[in-house]
Amino acid sequence: MKIYQGLIDFHPPKNAVVTSGTFDGVHLGHQKILNRLQELAQSKGGETVLLTYWPHPRLVLQPKNNTLRLLSTFSEKVTILTEMGIDHLLVLPFTEEFSQMSSEEFIGKILVDKIQTKTLVIGYDHRFGKNREGSFEYLQSHSHLFGFELEEISRQDVDELGVSSTKIRIALAEGDIHTASKYLGRSYSLSGLVVQGQQIGRSIGFPTANIQVEDPYKLLPRDGAYAVYAEINGIRYKAMLNIGDRPTVEGGKKTIEAHLIDFQGDLYGQELTVYFEAFLREEKKFASLEDLKNQLMLDREQAIFIL
Repeated sequence: MKIYQGLIDFHPPKNAVVTSGTFDGVHLGHQKILNRLQELAQSKGGETVLLTYWPHPRLVLQPKNNTLRLLSTFSEKVTILTEMGIDHLLVLPFTEEFSQMSSEEFIGKILVDKIQTKTLVIGYDHRFGKNREGSFEYLQSHSHLFGFELEEISRQDVDELGVSSTKIRIALAEGDIHTASKYLGRSYSLSGLVVQGQQIGRSIGFPTANIQVEDPYKLLPRDGAYAVYAEINGIRYKAMLNIGDRPTVEGGKKTIEAHLIDFQGDLYGQELTVYFEAFLREEKKFASLEDLKNQLMLDREQAIFIL
């Protein structure tokens, strides 16, 4: 997949089959659109183009609302789209100025002139242009002016899946890993560098990898203990993970710590990815480290059973 940061280096492919959106999480609803995009490209001898935006529009249009957390980082999105076989990923900088572009300007200057769109595929509820004034109905009624074909993924097709990025965010905030995984079509994951912690886990027989997630907008699931798979250097291990403030040791700062079962070695400075499989329990304060150790032993048994 070719990636373009802006329009300067973008060269329109032959018979560009295009879709547009943020595609946060690239969930099952997004995948339905992208699969149709590929079908059309193959039938027309064309190439697929996904037009997306960064920063996320809500971060620009609602700057005081800093609570938005995203299901996928840019690198995670690139990995998923590459695996899906998308040909071109065009990332447009989303700015205040860009948000004022009318739907007519967006269609004429970007979809027609710059991308030379031959077929446009959009979801039934997709909007574009200033104040989200552009819609499928608008495109349909003006299609004779644009010179490209238009296809809509219908409300029925999308509603059948019952999926949205918002629903997945809510599920993760509630620790409902099953629902999030079902809507994503895969396990929710996060990645980060392993950094040195206080090494308290090591002292009670449960050494942990302290994961530092760099992207401040990456959504973390609800605080608590989880059964996860941990991947390092392409190898997956059964693991259990805790997200939270570690009240038993008065941590005071949110951490993400994974205990890899049946792993021996040094992980410091390496990239670790965890895949969430099940919520085990809420985080709680134990009376002593010995009580915490006994609970971790139970957590490990449960995680092994689940995994």
